This record gives sequence, structure tokens and C-alpha cells, in this order.
Amino acid sequence: MSGQLLDILNDLMNLPSETEWVEFKEAKTDYDSDKLGRYFSALSNEANLNNKESGWLVFGITDSLPRRVVGTNYRSTPPGLERLKTEIQKGTNHLLTFTAIHELNHPDGRVILFEIPPAPRGIPTMWRGRTFGRTHESIDLLSIAEIDRIRNNKPIDWSAEVIENATFEDLDQEAIAFARDEYRNKHSQLSNEIDRWSDREFLNRIGLIFNGGITNAAIILLGRSESTHHLSPLVAQITWILKDAAGIEKDYAHFGPPFILAVDQVFARIRNLTYRYMTDETLFPIELSQYDPWVMRETLHNCIAHQDYLQAARVSVVEGEDYLLFTNRGTFIPGSIESLITGDRPPDYYRNQLLVEAMVKLNMIDTVGSGIKRMFRSQRERNFPLPDYDLTDPTRVSVRITGKVIDPRYTRMLIRHKDLDMLDVIALDKVQKGYRLSDSEVKSLRSKKLIEGRRPNLYVSEKVAVETDTKEDYIRKRSFDKQYFKDMVIEYLKKYGEADRRTIEKLLLGKVSDALTEEQKRQYIKDLLKDMRKRGIIETIGKTRGSRWILASEYRL
Repeated sequence: MSGQLLDILNDLMNLPSETEWVEFKEAKTDYDSDKLGRYFSALSNEANLNNKESGWLVFGITDSLPRRVVGTNYRSTPPGLERLKTEIQKGTNHLLTFTAIHELNHPDGRVILFEIPPAPRGIPTMWRGRTFGRTHESIDLLSIAEIDRIRNNKPIDWSAEVIENATFEDLDQEAIAFARDEYRNKHSQLSNEIDRWSDREFLNRIGLIFNGGITNAAIILLGRSESTHHLSPLVAQITWILKDAAGIEKDYAHFGPPFILAVDQVFARIRNLTYRYMTDETLFPIELSQYDPWVMRETLHNCIAHQDYLQAARVSVVEGEDYLLFTNRGTFIPGSIESLITGDRPPDYYRNQLLVEAMVKLNMIDTVGSGIKRMFRSQRERNFPLPDYDLTDPTRVSVRITGKVIDPRYTRMLIRHKDLDMLDVIALDKVQKGYRLSDSEVKSLRSKKLIEGRRPNLYVSEKVAVETDTKEDYIRKRSFDKQYFKDMVIEYLKKYGEADRRTIEKLLLGKVSDALTEEQKRQYIKDLLKDMRKRGIIETIGKTRGSRWILASEYRL
């Protein structure tokens, strides 16, 4: 038994009953998942309002005083608690989930301690679109006053902090000159005025100098490489890694400030080769670069702007045979790609507000989400796979840009279906990549007859297959009905008398739907034989692994 965990439990059990950031439940056998999500929202918000490092939900303890351990069987069998973090993450804003789930084998029974992070500064934690809180022992919607308290508790902007010992000499003159040119390109109407500004006045106007002091953002964007010690122990660095087809590292390089110049140095390392593919609209191949330079630049600029520098980690760019993978630390503030694509306003706040504002003024990024929207449009217009955002880890954001056509048939479909809205294109892109779709995505694609099959094995529908020359693929994935397979088994047994499981699998596996995995195909055959036995069509000889199937007497004629 963990002594530290037992100490935490004892401390929690001794708290007054009206403690709003802690809740106890017996949960002897099971617990409603929606109610669990509501408690997650409520305890996360209460932890924020009470300035606590964590909220706690404890199963296996009586709620009434004096509290005692009664034990819980909640998710005590596989897969147990393993998937719970992901399940909660799907219902919260900003993909928030448990900090940790602790199991304690107490002498009086099993206890589960759910450690819940406080709501982020300025952002109440929601569950399925609603914000919950607690009033004594009751759980209800969080009051407007409490929501305002959380929203007014704005995040501290590390990028705006002034470095005490930094001076103007810590900035790179070439970077400042480049920044002037970029500012002039964006604000051409101020061109004559900009030329009259001193460097100090220019940096003051874009906010990188505050009251004469050099900010962290100034060092990141314009600092000399020798000046990064001012940020220590934090890190401002971009790492480029080259990997071969087997995923083995072949080369790497690190790039530090000034980041406004480092971006081009990173891209100079990337092999942006010419890619060719054929469509059915021309006899000549389409030629274009593997990666749209604007998409690459926008992605890396976003990594720099939204990196959580307090995590003391690098921004990384991994170059594979046909992809680029960009990663920065920190949660994805808009919450989801879909909400950003459909939204018409920027997020309520930015992690590095000053840094973001300066990069906007220097024509590096925008603040209304249109940059990411344009990335998706660009990849769609190139008929390439869409940017692939991995938001499953709440501590980081990864974006994969694919530099090839995954399936030419899907590409032809996109060429012909210019009327599809972006959310449908995103959903079809997931089908192409074999990713799981949400209920709303499946509903939308089914309503347009664009997909068929059962989740998780969805595939392109016959309607699209006919239009995109994938009819053979459609038939292969659709497979045949059960009677077809039953007839095959019957005919085989009539001719050869008997067959073991291995023989029947060899007979049927190649004809079962390609939308199923190998394991699912075998399970399908197993279920088919079980159904035939129940219906009295076949019988077994023997009860071991060497058992064989034969036809029932009435079918042998």
C-alpha cells in the first residue's frame, strides 16, 4: 500500500462535509458515466475557485460523517480504468481529463481516488457543453458570478514578462531589420513613418519592449543566440529531425533565437521534392511540391506562438519519407479543430498573448483562426490529405502534414465533389486514414450516402465508388451476406464429408469483407459456424481443438 496515497486519503476523509472541491461516493458496483463527467466539471471549477492544486472524487468511501472505507468494484475487471481518461476527455472543453487515477488497496476495501485538475485560468471547465459547480453537497450548474470569477482570473502571460538584466544589446540587429521589413509589408500605409522610427521606438510600438525593458517575447523572436541564458532554465529551441522509411534517425539540428530568422533555417533543411500524380481529367501528370511552403510556415509559426515555454521543452519538426510532423507543448486552446473550422471568432485568450500580438503585427500569424482554416483549404485544393491534428495528449499539440496522395481514388472524389463543406471533407479524410469518426460525422456522411459499413470499419459508399472508379474496392469491402458463406460450407462438407476450423477459415477468409481486421474476420467465421450449429445445419465431432465439422444428417442428402 502506498503510504503517501494513504496519507492523502486520510487527509481528505478528515475534511469538513461542506468541502466543495472534494466528493466521496460508495460506487459499490458501477457509476453513471454522465454523472461522473458532471462531477469532473464541478470539482475542477471548485478547485479553481478555492485555489487548490487538485479537486478529488473518491470512490469506495461513505459520504456521510464519520466517513469509512466500504470498497468499490467500479471497473475492477479489464479494461478497468484504462480508457476512462480518454472517455472524460471527449466530453470536456480543451480535452481536459484526470491528472491521475489512483487505486488504493485499503485493508477495508478497494478505493479509487480521481485527481482532477483545476479549471485553467480564465476558462471554466465544461462537461458536454455545460458548466457545473457545487453548493455544499449538491451538484448544479455553476452560477454566473462564479463563472465570471474564473473568467476574470486571467492567465499570467509569461511572454510579456520583462527580463530584469536583459538589455537592448541582447537583440540581434539583422533580426530587427527583418522584422521592420515584415512590419512594413503588412502596414504599407505607414512605410514613410516606419523609416523614421529608431529601433527602440519600433520595438516599443510592436510591444516587445515594455517600459524600456526587454520581454521574453523579444528574446524569443529577436534575441541573439548568446542571449538565451536570460530564459534559463526554460528553453527556446526548434529541433529538426530527419528519419528514414523505417523511422530511424538519420540527421538532426537545433535552432535557437532569433526565431524570426530560424524558421527559414529550418525549412532549408527540409527536402521539398516535386510530387507527381495522375487524375482521370488529363493525360498528363499533375506536378507540385510535396509541401505547400505557406502551410509549412504557418504550422511552424503557430508552434512558436502557442508553445508552453514554461514546460521547458523544444518545438520539434520531424521529417519523414513523405510527411512532416510539427509538435509544440501546451493544450490546443480552441478545444477542437471542428470548433475552430466552424467558429467565427478567435479564442477568448492566448497562452502567450504578447508574443502572439507581436507575431500578428510582423505578418507571421493571425488571431482569428483563419490561418488553420487556410491550411485545410490549401491541402484540399492540392487534393492532398488534410492536416492531421493529434490532440489526444493534453500536454502537447502535434500536426502531421502528408506530402503524398494516400489513395488516388479519394483524390478523384475530392476533385469531383467541390460542393462538400469542410467538415464533411475532414470526416472523409478520416475514413481515408482509417480513423474513428464521431456520431455526428457518421450521421452527416451517411445522410449524403458517402459511406457504408459498421463502425469502426467504415468505407466509401457505392455512390462514391461508382463516381471514383472504386467499384472493385467497394465490393471487396462490402463482402457477401451470411447465406453465401453458409452455402459454401455446406457444399464443401457435402463433397469432402468433414472439415476442421483451419480448413473452413482457409475456405472463407479471402471472401470476408476487407473492411474487417484479420481478427474480426476469424471472429465472423466463428460466429457463422456457431449459428449454423444452433440451426441444426452442422454438427461437431470431438470437443478439443482437433474437433471437426460435419453436416447434420438431413443436409447430407
